[in-house]
Amino acid sequence: MKIIVIGLGSMGKRRMRLLKEHQDIEIYGIDSNQERCKEVTEKFGVKCFGSISEAVKNEKINCAFVCTSPLSHSAIINECLENNLHIFTEINLVSDGYDANIKLAKEKNVVLFLSSTFLYRKETQMIIDKVKDRNSKLNYIYHVGQYLPDWHPWESYNNYFIGNPKTNGCREIMAIDMPWLITAFGKIKNVSAVKSKNTNLNISYNDNYLITIEHETGAKGVFAVDVVTRKPIRHIDVYGEDIQISWNGTPDSLTEYDIQAKTLKQIAIDNASEHVEGYAAFVTENPYREEINAFLSQIKNAENKPQWDFVRDAELLKIIDKIES
Repeated sequence: MKIIVIGLGSMGKRRMRLLKEHQDIEIYGIDSNQERCKEVTEKFGVKCFGSISEAVKNEKINCAFVCTSPLSHSAIINECLENNLHIFTEINLVSDGYDANIKLAKEKNVVLFLSSTFLYRKETQMIIDKVKDRNSKLNYIYHVGQYLPDWHPWESYNNYFIGNPKTNGCREIMAIDMPWLITAFGKIKNVSAVKSKNTNLNISYNDNYLITIEHETGAKGVFAVDVVTRKPIRHIDVYGEDIQISWNGTPDSLTEYDIQAKTLKQIAIDNASEHVEGYAAFVTENPYREEINAFLSQIKNAENKPQWDFVRDAELLKIIDKIES
């Protein structure tokens, strides 16, 4: 199988590194930035092209990983579909071209796979298993935040998509975390938010949100999202009459309260703690690997359904639009 990785920034290099673990895959890079191409060729030993058309002309490409800035995704996905390529795309943050690309993927009979990394984390999967389809009503309080300049310390936040109001940092957090919250607690029935700009950062969007969510199951949540928090945080408390779970975002921090013993017990998570230097402690590699494997598995067998897809994401993006408006 021959795969092109389109966009050789930090995420493109992460995907390429994980794809290199598959001995039966031949990888090529695509980026208009020749310095990035040179770096990737030296680091990973892969050939790079300047465009999709050049790659498909010279090689029998089967799949594409779209790792560019979100606002460019729609046109790139469309071009890949026109070339009959299976597609793995990072989160889009906007629904541009969704209907047309969903339709075209069906016509071409190719896989259109949307990343939703937190649905592949063992900790969130454990929480989902413990809370889904319970008879008792549940509440949760969830806070995710990290100071915007610390997201990628090696570059200015104004130089990539989180500085753009259309694809801003708070919006990305919502798009990353709400799929697993919806999977765990059910479809969203009602949502409201209070928000503001609390920092002096050079951004033209709200940098913090307090979101209240009511799910169709009767579960309710408070979701605090911000790019203000100086110490990176990911913390959730889930509670009901017969359950209480807490998680601090790291593989060793998932705990459950034993009601009978009245003690807090750690829930052990195996093979979940691989970490890449430069990212916050709660950013682990394994879920990125697992969703790549899920994509490759779906190509081999169409019966293997993804954890998230474009149809559900289109509905979620409408909810996020409402939260931001």
